[in-house]
Amino acid sequence: MKVLRMYPTSLNDRYLDEAVKAVENGDIIIYPTDSLYAMGCDALSNTAIEKLCKVKGVNPAKQTLSVVCDGLSMASEYARIDNEAFRILRANLPGPFTFILPASTTLPKVFKGRKEVGIRIPDNPVATALAERLGHPLLSTSIPQSEDGMDAQAIAHIYENTAALLIDAGESDGIPSTVVDLTDSRSPEIIREGKGELK
Repeated sequence: MKVLRMYPTSLNDRYLDEAVKAVENGDIIIYPTDSLYAMGCDALSNTAIEKLCKVKGVNPAKQTLSVVCDGLSMASEYARIDNEAFRILRANLPGPFTFILPASTTLPKVFKGRKEVGIRIPDNPVATALAERLGHPLLSTSIPQSEDGMDAQAIAHIYENTAALLIDAGESDGIPSTVVDLTDSRSPEIIREGKGELK
């Protein structure tokens, strides 16, 4: 596994390009978000998604899959966002939230039959720059960490045979995102309390 050290305050174009190239090649990468570190792959590649789900022991037919977008415009291509949902998203994003929304039909076949998709727009320039350069979302799943956080070196050691590349942005605080069910935008439901406080 290649480790690239890059902080949200000083993005490295060459490293971002290298990470995006790995994603385009179907590889799994590990990168920082505004909550935990996450494993990501190309959200439009069935092969990459199946590989990532296998690594995490996730059944894509039964669990909601989440994607990281660079902004609301990209999110609206992959989820159906009505006016009320848009208002809530705009008030809280970018931020440490995963919003469960009705899925659109533009997602690949691994999502077919799934009525929902998790939308993430992290308040972390590394994560959003990856989606922006890729031109579409990354499928994203957080890496379980201890409550006192976990540094990138420990993550690299655990996942050295899983991911092609890791972007080291220092230690995460170990607090996951807040998950909000927005499938009925008139009555948002918090499924998991995490780092974000819903506005």
